Amino acid sequence: MLPRIELLNEKKLVGMHLSMSFADYRIGELWKGFAPRRKEITNHISNDLISMVVYKPTHFADFKPTNEFERWAAVEVSDFNTLPTGMETFLLPGGLYAVFHYIGSSTDTSIFRYILGDWLPSSNYMLDDRPHYEVLGDKYKNNDPTSEEEIWIPVKPKNTTQHFV
Repeated sequence: MLPRIELLNEKKLVGMHLSMSFADYRIGELWKGFAPRRKEITNHISNDLISMVVYKPTHFADFKPTNEFERWAAVEVSDFNTLPTGMETFLLPGGLYAVFHYIGSSTDTSIFRYILGDWLPSSNYMLDDRPHYEVLGDKYKNNDPTSEEEIWIPVKPKNTTQHFV
């Protein structure tokens, strides 16, 4: 599976987040809190849901299942003018992303092992320190083997030559 490489413009997100680790994975709790309230966000620009992860810069270099990260359940919005009670804003910075079209169950983590363990090391890219996220669109069906989503991995070129004047 090869990704397309896309330059993302900054996005405005509104949603909820929880701190968790892979050892204490609380994504179900997060989505159970967010999903019933998503209709309160009146300025969303699509029906797509965003499942985003904000890792610490050392998360993968010193990986342990107990490393904490911030997981978000959100939608993209046109502005931050209206904010439902108990929800927060997040400005997703723009940048280069490897975008994978994934078909399969959301509980099958082998796609991430492939991306980070196989594709990334053999590509011309390395991880960039920006949020990772999935776009859960109309074809997304939680835990269904026919589910479809896009996985967005922040990357930067491995070989960047800097020229100094």
